[in-house]
Amino acid sequence: MSIRGRRPRDLPALRRWFTDPHAQWRDWDAPYLHAVQTTGSLAAYVEQLERTPPNPNERVVSLDGQCIGMVNRSETPPEDGGWWDLGIIIHDPQFWGRGVGSRALALWVDATLNETDAHVLTFSTWGGNERMIRAAHRLGFREAGRVREARLVRGVRHDSVQLDLLRREWTPLP
Repeated sequence: MSIRGRRPRDLPALRRWFTDPHAQWRDWDAPYLHAVQTTGSLAAYVEQLERTPPNPNERVVSLDGQCIGMVNRSETPPEDGGWWDLGIIIHDPQFWGRGVGSRALALWVDATLNETDAHVLTFSTWGGNERMIRAAHRLGFREAGRVREARLVRGVRHDSVQLDLLRREWTPLP
C-alpha cells in the first residue's frame, strides 16, 4: 500500500466513490451532513480534480495500483504556524478493519512531517467512528477536545472529537 499523487486513471474511481450518495463510507465520514448537499459538493470537487493538476496536500491511497481512498491536509491559520489538519477516507468497505486506514494515516503523518513545518497534527471525527478513533490512538494521537452531543447521526446524538499529535511524539511505523 502507498499514498501517491493522483493520476488521470484514478478519476473514474474517485468520481464513482464521491458521487454515490449511498456509498458506505458516508456512514462514517461526516454522516451528520446531508447526503444531497454533500453529493453536489463532492461532484463539484471531482470536476475540479479533473481540471487541475495534483495537489501535494491531497494524495490517493493506492493498493496494488488501485485507488481505494484519499488523504488530505490543510494548514490551519496563521500560515507557518505549524498546525496541520489531516483527513482520510478509505472508500471501499472491503478494506475496512484490516489496518489499511491505520497504515495510510501513518504514511500521511510521515509525509506531512517530512514535507511541512508541522509542529502539531490534528483531525476531527464524530464519537460514533470508533474505528478511526482507535486507529489514531494506536498511532499516538491523543484526544484534544470533545464537544458533547454536537453531531446528530441517524437520530442519535454523538460527540464531536478532535485528536492531536505533536511532532516530538511521533514514532514512525516499521
